[in-house]
Parts: sequence; C-alpha cells; structure tokens
Amino acid sequence: MTEQIQRKLSESTAARWSALAIVAFTMLCGYFLTDVMSPLKPMLESELAWTSTDFGIFNSAYGWFNVFLLMLIFGGMILDRMGVRFTGQGACLLMLLGCSIKYAAIAGYIGTEGTILGIKSQVFIASSGYALFGVGVEIAGITVSKIIVKWFKGKELALAMGLEMATARIGTMLAMAVTIPFASYFDSVSAPILLCLIMLCIGFISFFLYTIMDKKLDASAQGMEEEAEEPFRVSDIMLIIKNKGFWLIALLCVLFYSAVFPFLKYATDLMINKYNVDPQLAGYIPSLLPLGTLFLTPFFGNLYDRKGKGASIMIIGAIMLIGVHILFALPLLNAWWFATVIMIILGIAFSLVPSAMWPSVPKIIPEKQLGTAYALIFWVQNIGLSLVPLLIGWVLDSYCKLDNTNGGPAYDYTLPMFIFACFGIVALLIAVLLKREDHIKGYGLELPNIKEEGRN
Repeated sequence: MTEQIQRKLSESTAARWSALAIVAFTMLCGYFLTDVMSPLKPMLESELAWTSTDFGIFNSAYGWFNVFLLMLIFGGMILDRMGVRFTGQGACLLMLLGCSIKYAAIAGYIGTEGTILGIKSQVFIASSGYALFGVGVEIAGITVSKIIVKWFKGKELALAMGLEMATARIGTMLAMAVTIPFASYFDSVSAPILLCLIMLCIGFISFFLYTIMDKKLDASAQGMEEEAEEPFRVSDIMLIIKNKGFWLIALLCVLFYSAVFPFLKYATDLMINKYNVDPQLAGYIPSLLPLGTLFLTPFFGNLYDRKGKGASIMIIGAIMLIGVHILFALPLLNAWWFATVIMIILGIAFSLVPSAMWPSVPKIIPEKQLGTAYALIFWVQNIGLSLVPLLIGWVLDSYCKLDNTNGGPAYDYTLPMFIFACFGIVALLIAVLLKREDHIKGYGLELPNIKEEGRN
C-alpha cells in the first residue's frame, strides 16, 4: 500500500516546473551582472579613461580564477560530492562578494590611483571582483544544469534547459537595453552595478527557497526503487577526459560561445562605430539577441525532446553563426535596420546550438559524473571567454583604431568580425565530427529525449 501511495516529487508537473522557475530566476540575476559592463564601454573610455585594452583585460578576468586556478573544476567535484544545495548556496555567496568588489572599484571607493602588476588599479580591482563573480556564476550554472537533470531526466529535459537558458538571457537582454539609460539617469557609470548587487541578493534568496524543495525531493525518493549508482570518485575524471564525445561537445561549446559572448561585449560599440546608432539607443539592438532566445530556445528544446536531431540542430546553428559574422564584417548597408536583421538571425543561431548541446551531455556522460563533466566543459568554455575579449581589445587598439570623433575613439570592426567568423567555421567542423561520433557510438543525439514512461 505504501509503495502505491509514495510518489517521487519530480513526478509532479507543478513541482518540477516550480523548481525550474526558481533556479532560472537566480541565473537571470547572475547573467545581468555578467553583461552589464558591455554597453558601458564608451562611458568607461570617456569618464574613467579606460582603453579598449583595459576593457579587454576586464572582460578576460571572467575566467582568471576559473581557468588558471581551476576553480570551476574544483566546483564541479564539490557539486558531485556535496550536492546541489551546498554548492549552489556557496556559488551565490561568491557572486555577491565579487559584485561588491567590482562596484567598489567602479564607484571610485578603492583603486583610484596607481597600478597593480602594470594594470591600472581600478581596472585590476574591478577585474578581480569580476573574476570572483565569474567563479560563482559558472558554478551556479553547472549546479542548475545538474538540478534540471535531477528533476527532468526522462521528461522534458531539453525544453526545461531551454527555458532556463531563455530566462537567464532575460538578464543579458536587460543588461544590454537598460544599462546606458540607467547610468545616464543617475549620471553614474557605477549605478547599474549597484542595481546588479540588489538583484543578486534577491537571487540568493530565491535559491534558498529552492533548497527547501530539493530537500523534499530527496525525502520523497527515499525508500523508492532507484537505479543503483556508485558515488563519484576523483578517478572518474579520467573516464570523462578519455571520452571523445565529451571533447567534441566541449570544443563546440568554447568555439560557439567565443563567437557570441565576447561579441556581445563589443556589440554596442559596434553599433555606434559602424552603424552610427545613437549611444543612448545602441544597446537595444544587441538586446534583441537574448530577447529572441527567450522564445526560440524553449521551442528548439521542445523540438529536440520530441523529434530528436540534436546533432543536426547544432550544425545548422553553426552555419548561421558564420553567415552572421561575415555580414557584420562586410561593408554592406551600414544602417541600423540591417544590423537589427543580422542580430535577429544571430539570435536564432544562439537558440539552436545551446538548446541541443546542453541536453546532449547526459546522453554522453553518466549522471554521477555530470557535475564534473559540466564543470570541465565550462572550464574549456571559460578559456575562450577569458582570452577572446582580450584578443579583440588588443586587435582594436593595435589595428583598428581610427581618428577620434566627438572626443572619443572610433574603431573599424571588420577584422574582429572576421575573427568571430573563423570561430564559427571551426565550430561547424566540430559539429559535423560530433554527428559522425554519435553515429559510431550510438549516443542517441539524434533521438528524442522524452521516454514514453516519463510522460505525465
């Protein structure tokens, strides 16, 4: 009788979608701070005397601790050892601390004079805060990915991941759209960062509410027949590293995201320099990219859940990515409406690849290793997110600087756009190899995610 009454909490449609909404909101708050500095590049140059190289250094800091101190990998191991509640709360605290340091530097409370390791003190301290925040938000990202697998495995997994990514992208959209008007209204370049700090506090409270649900989920699973699974061991890292499918996913991730996120850091400046958009309005065009993902990522995720074709979806997205950056590079129709159309197409590509890529990882890696596997993928991704913005900033200062206009520097973005297009070309090659590997190993990337017994 007890076995008939007892029901795992994740089998409740309302419960699992509520859990998703809570953790997705936390990631929205994190993504707002991730991209809030992107539209501020012209203001940082005019008000704080930053250069493109300074801006590149700051954006590269996102991966300093994650990549060079391996903090993200350690975070994945902690996640598999300690669980989502402990790891998620720790990640939220790191985000708060990092944002506080960044705000103090940009607001001028610390680091106003001198240099540190040859870098302006303000730039170095703000970058250090951003680096610490980067550890928190990336560990939060892998934690949320494992949470979604925990609640949605055998059900609407890709749709759930798509909705989480779409919600998080609202944070990016808000950062692109409201940052400059907000900073102008308060006449302070640091005002948007203070807003981020407030939002992160709310996000932390949100995740704490999720931990209550997670405890109930674990309690509901006690005594039920579950597939026996050995605990994670450090030696499992070698099993992940030896998996060719894992490396193809990781390489596709770093190449694709290196052609999108670093591009977004400079997209507002591109709109001003190439398409002559008013600086007060320039952030609205890049904000269309995350706005598009809000609707399209869940759509493509649901398509993958029900129809499959995950590897094929990634190939199509990579092809579109190449076309977009080539169009941005060519001297064609330097008008705001043309830039808007291209940005919408990029939004479609940005919806296609992640909607299929992240739900494909559990098909390649066992669940007990998922935290570490996601951490390793995010670590590889962070190499690109750390080095590519630095590369683009250096290229702009070294080869693309034009005569000053209106008292501020101007840039020719042709070369940076071709660099982004090259990332897309290699990503396409990796996506094709991944589809071939799936055909050989039978991962099931082309098969639907929803199992008949998993439907409610």
